[in-house]
Amino acid sequence: MPEFSRIIARLKKHYGKPEAPPAKGPFELVLWENACYLLPDQRRREVFEALRDQVGLNAAAIDAASDKLLLPIARRGGMRPEMRVFRWRQIAAITLHQYAGNLDSILKMPYAKAKKALKQFTTIGDPGAEKILLLCGISRGLALESNGLRVLLRLGWGRTQRNYGATYRSVQEALKPELPTSPERLKEAHLLLRIHGKTLCKDKAPLCHECPISADCAYAQTTAATFMRNGS
Repeated sequence: MPEFSRIIARLKKHYGKPEAPPAKGPFELVLWENACYLLPDQRRREVFEALRDQVGLNAAAIDAASDKLLLPIARRGGMRPEMRVFRWRQIAAITLHQYAGNLDSILKMPYAKAKKALKQFTTIGDPGAEKILLLCGISRGLALESNGLRVLLRLGWGRTQRNYGATYRSVQEALKPELPTSPERLKEAHLLLRIHGKTLCKDKAPLCHECPISADCAYAQTTAATFMRNGS
């Protein structure tokens, strides 16, 4: 098993300092997660920045905005734009009615309560809530999304289980003894693993021959051995 710190150091050397999302605070990060569906990060950023420029990234502004204003922005986020607008309004309504328009207030709660508060929002489950809190500087371990999870599974941490949640927890438990305690270092690791999963360690046809950590990767070694055995 490779050392986690060594893996992250190599990824940082390869990719440089990772860029965090432009969203700041839990409200903006929930909107960021709901900006588009199955589209590249650049399109997500376009939708998010259009909301900022044309509507305003606060609950009151989104609640007051007309469908005439919101729908053209939502259409840039892919299929089912009407559902996207509904979710934006739902995010705004929960924030207004339960948190007086200030979702930042959850950051003063105990971690479990803050996580539960975020899971009220559609599409935000355990991994999403943990990621948002980590990006806000609060952590209880390494939050992961699907790309980073895939990278760590291929490196040998955790095991694929019957469902995503169980797989996610198995990787987190396997990593726990090696993780740094600093939220900033955990945030950096999260972002680097995500970048690597999206660019080289792809779900299909990963580019193992270009990978800076392939020498430590069980998946890459198995793939190379199969390639040599088949002589192709």
